[in-house]
Amino acid sequence: MIVQTEFGKIKPSNFKPSIALTNSHLQTIWPKFGLKSPINNFVRERIKTPDNDFLDLDWKLPKKQQALVVLFHGLEGSSRSHYIEHLVEVLYKNDIGSVTMHFRGCSGQSNLTSISYHSGATFDPEYIIPLVKQRYASIPLFAIGFSLGGNMLMKLAANNASLPIEAFACISAPLNLAASSEAINIGFSKVYQNHLMTSMKTNVINKMKTVDMGGKLKLSENEIQQLKTFNQFDEHITAPLHGFKGADDYYLKCSAINDLGAITKPTLIIHALDDPFMDARVIPRAEQINQNVAYEFSQFGGHVGFLNSITGQSKLWLPQRLLSFVLEQLPKEARNDCTV
Repeated sequence: MIVQTEFGKIKPSNFKPSIALTNSHLQTIWPKFGLKSPINNFVRERIKTPDNDFLDLDWKLPKKQQALVVLFHGLEGSSRSHYIEHLVEVLYKNDIGSVTMHFRGCSGQSNLTSISYHSGATFDPEYIIPLVKQRYASIPLFAIGFSLGGNMLMKLAANNASLPIEAFACISAPLNLAASSEAINIGFSKVYQNHLMTSMKTNVINKMKTVDMGGKLKLSENEIQQLKTFNQFDEHITAPLHGFKGADDYYLKCSAINDLGAITKPTLIIHALDDPFMDARVIPRAEQINQNVAYEFSQFGGHVGFLNSITGQSKLWLPQRLLSFVLEQLPKEARNDCTV
């Protein structure tokens, strides 16, 4: 059954897990480590960028294709992130193709230029989306972003109304970056921060060995290893590499929460109130959205979790909700035989 999205409202979603699944950390961790992800045989394509770098795209296309979705992963994610894998499988079974755009340096190989990616880095999607549409001009194109990729996508949607996207969806996004960098540095959430920081620092250090940073980074390898928080990383790595004055300037300019009112296409934003990566400051006020935006929140769900069951057949709610949203935007005749 297709869920009717109510645009122009901030309202509860229909995700309601059992009492046994109301722990935010279980919701966040179990889908990643406890559930077996589908085996998707992606076809990889490398695209050269205008600045002589590259972007890796992972495609999965059904024979009969009624729509195509461009996917954007989260911080240090990839097409092998559990939330991507599960969604791709559900889309494919319903004759909807997908292509995951890896942010620079996230496809298993360091990129070739000093710049990387960040929560407001819309320049690569701005280049890739028109290329994808040129190839598939006859079918509708959608875009879905998770976590960091969700915030980026909301910036993109708000500031690029002419992009050939029919509708957008954003899941578990840190729409207020300053608040999120503070929230993830409190209590057990530091575990997630430490895990991500280890990966981020390793990637920067490895890249410094092969890429000229143009004098942008002032820290030594040892000093980079001593960075402990997102705020420190953004102050000393993200900001100087991408032309921001510092972490505060980056957070101010790239947080999407103040851009939602400028979105002109149908957009679904999904958020769990217990997300350990952020706090209530990421939730927009009613006046910050418009009639094109539907904001659905749940009491539980963790960070990109939304776990229905550990043992049941339908373990994850999120892929089905996103499929429903995509189908809702299609003509009714295109929804036949779909498994919502």
